[in-house]
Amino acid sequence: MTDQDLQFNSWYEGQNETDDLLHDAAANQAEQENEYSLRPQKLSEYIGQTALKEELAVYIAAAKQREEALDHVLLFGPPGLGKTTLAMIIANEMGVHLKTTSGPAIEKSGDLVALLNGLEPGDVLFIDEIHRMPTNIEEMLYSAMEDYFVDIMVGQGPTARAVHFPLPPFTLVGATTRPGMLSKPLRDRFGIINALQYYKAEELQEIVQRTADIFGAPITPEGAYAIASRSRGTPRIANRLLKRVRDFAQVAQQQTIEPEIVQTALNKLRVDQMGLDETDHKLLNAMIDFYHGGPVGLNTLAANIGEEADTIESMVEPYLLQIGFLQRTPRGRVVTPAAYRHLGRPLPAEFREDE
Repeated sequence: MTDQDLQFNSWYEGQNETDDLLHDAAANQAEQENEYSLRPQKLSEYIGQTALKEELAVYIAAAKQREEALDHVLLFGPPGLGKTTLAMIIANEMGVHLKTTSGPAIEKSGDLVALLNGLEPGDVLFIDEIHRMPTNIEEMLYSAMEDYFVDIMVGQGPTARAVHFPLPPFTLVGATTRPGMLSKPLRDRFGIINALQYYKAEELQEIVQRTADIFGAPITPEGAYAIASRSRGTPRIANRLLKRVRDFAQVAQQQTIEPEIVQTALNKLRVDQMGLDETDHKLLNAMIDFYHGGPVGLNTLAANIGEEADTIESMVEPYLLQIGFLQRTPRGRVVTPAAYRHLGRPLPAEFREDE
C-alpha cells in the first residue's frame, strides 16, 4: 500500500473532522466560472485535431474575406472530443452569435422556425445529436440550408396554406456520434464534413496541464501524463479524471499532483493503466466467461451486463475497437488476444495455435 493510500484511508476513517475542506458558496461560484473557461475560445487555443484546425482556419478566413456565412459544417466522432467547443470557436472566429440546441429538443416545425427566425446574417446554429432529429424537421432543414427559407403549413384541410419564411444566410454546425444514422440528403447538404480523432497522450497531457492551471491545482508533467494516458484519448474524460485526482490530492494534503497520487486515485476509481473502467472490464469479462470471447451479438451482450445497446455502441465500444481489444465481425463482437493479455486471462486454444 502506498503512502497516499495510507493517507487517504486515515482521512476516510476520520472524515467527520474534515469540515474545513468543504467549499463555501464563493468557491463554488469560482468553480463554475472555471468550468466555462476550460473551453478554448479561438482555434489557436484549441489543442489537438491539427489537420481539422488547419482546414477550418482556411475556410473561415475565405468566408470572412468574401463577407459570406461559412458553409455548413458536420462534425462527427465519439463523445467528448470537442465538437461543441469547435462550434463555439467557429462562431467566435467568424465574429457572429451562436445558438445551440439538440436534435431531440426540436419536436415541432414551430420549434425549428423559432430558432431560425432568431438568427442574424452569418450566425451559427449548432445542433448536437443531429441524427436524432424527427424526419419532418430534417426535411424542413433542406430548404433552409440550401436556399435560406422554410415553408410551413398553416391550417388543415381545404383552408390549409403554406407560409413562406425567408431566412438570412447562416451556418449550421451539426454534431453527431452516429454519422451512419444521418440520411444521405441531409449529409449531402453539408459543405464541410470532418471526423474528430482520438487524442494522443501528449496532447491530452497539455490539456490536463492547462486545466490544472485554470483550477489552480499544481501538477507535475509526469502527473499530467499519468492522467492523460488513462483518459481513453478523450479530453472530456481527461478533465473529469483530473478533478477527481485533485480531490484525492487535497484530502491527502498533497500540494502538487504527482504520479503517485494519480495512481492511488485512479485505482480507487477502478480506472486501469489503459483507461479501461468498470464497464469495460464487465463487458470483456462477460464475453470471455459466457461466450468464450465471442462472437456475440450487441443486444445479447447488453442484456447480460445490464447496459443499453446504444450506450455500448456509442460510448464503450469505440475505444475498445480503437485500441484493438474488440473486433466487429458479421457474426458479432469478438475479444482479441490483446484484451486477454491485458486482463490476465489465459488465451483460448485457437489463439495459442495462431501464435
